Amino acid sequence: MADTPTSSEATLSESMPRHVAIIMDGNGRWAAERGLPRALGHRSGVEAVRRTVKAATDLKIPYLTLYSFSSENWSRPKDEIDDLMGLMKRFIRRDLADLHQNNVRVKVIGERETIEPEMRALIEETCELTRENTGLTLIIAFNYGARGEITRAARWLAEEVAAGRLAPGDITPERLSGALDTGGLPDPDVLIRTSGECRISNFLLWQCAYTEFVFLDAYWPDFGHEMLVEAISQYKARERRFGGLPCLSTA
Repeated sequence: MADTPTSSEATLSESMPRHVAIIMDGNGRWAAERGLPRALGHRSGVEAVRRTVKAATDLKIPYLTLYSFSSENWSRPKDEIDDLMGLMKRFIRRDLADLHQNNVRVKVIGERETIEPEMRALIEETCELTRENTGLTLIIAFNYGARGEITRAARWLAEEVAAGRLAPGDITPERLSGALDTGGLPDPDVLIRTSGECRISNFLLWQCAYTEFVFLDAYWPDFGHEMLVEAISQYKARERRFGGLPCLSTA
C-alpha cells in the first residue's frame, strides 16, 4: 500500500531540493537508551537507510548522499568496525537487486585504495551494475573524509601542472570541484544531521559552501519518510540568497 501523504508533505511543492545529504548519527546512543548492544543500533540504522532511500524515491529527490563510514571511524573498537563492515556487505548483497530494479544509480565516494579487496569488489560491482540507471542517484560516502578528498584533488591537479597538462592559472573553483570525488554531481541543497549534534564532521566541506543545515534531535534508527519531509519543510521555509540581498517586493 502506498504511503498516505502527511499534512507536512502536502505543503511540499516544486521547490523540492535537488540533492539531500544526511549524516546518519546516533545508532549507538539509540541502542544504549534501550539497554541494547551498539551492534543492534547499527542494524536498526540499516533499516532506516532502506526507509530513507524509499522516501527519497517517492518524493522524487534526484540525489541522496548518505555518510555511512568516515575515514576517522577506523579508530573505533575492532569488533564494532567488523560489525559495520559486515552490515555494509550484507546491505549490498541483499539490496543491490532491489536498487537496480528500482532504477537507482549507486555511486560510492571516499578512499578505496585502503579498503580490503572483498569490499572494494562489491563496491565496484554495485556501481558498475547500476551505472546506467536514471532514477535516484544514491551516493554512499564510505571511508570518506572531506579533507582527504580535497587533498587528493589538489594533489592530482598539482601533478597535472607538473606534467605540463595544466597551467597554474587553469585551476579554477570549477576545475577543483570537478576533481573531487563528487565531480559531476550537484552540491547538496540541504544537509540533515540526526542525534542533535550541530556539526558536519569533515563531510562535504567544499560542496556545502551554500548548503542549508537541518539538525534533528531524533536518532538515526528512528529516521524515515516523515522526518525527511519535516527536514525538507524546514529547508523550504528558508530564503537562499547565495551572498546576495533578499528579494524585495516591487508592490
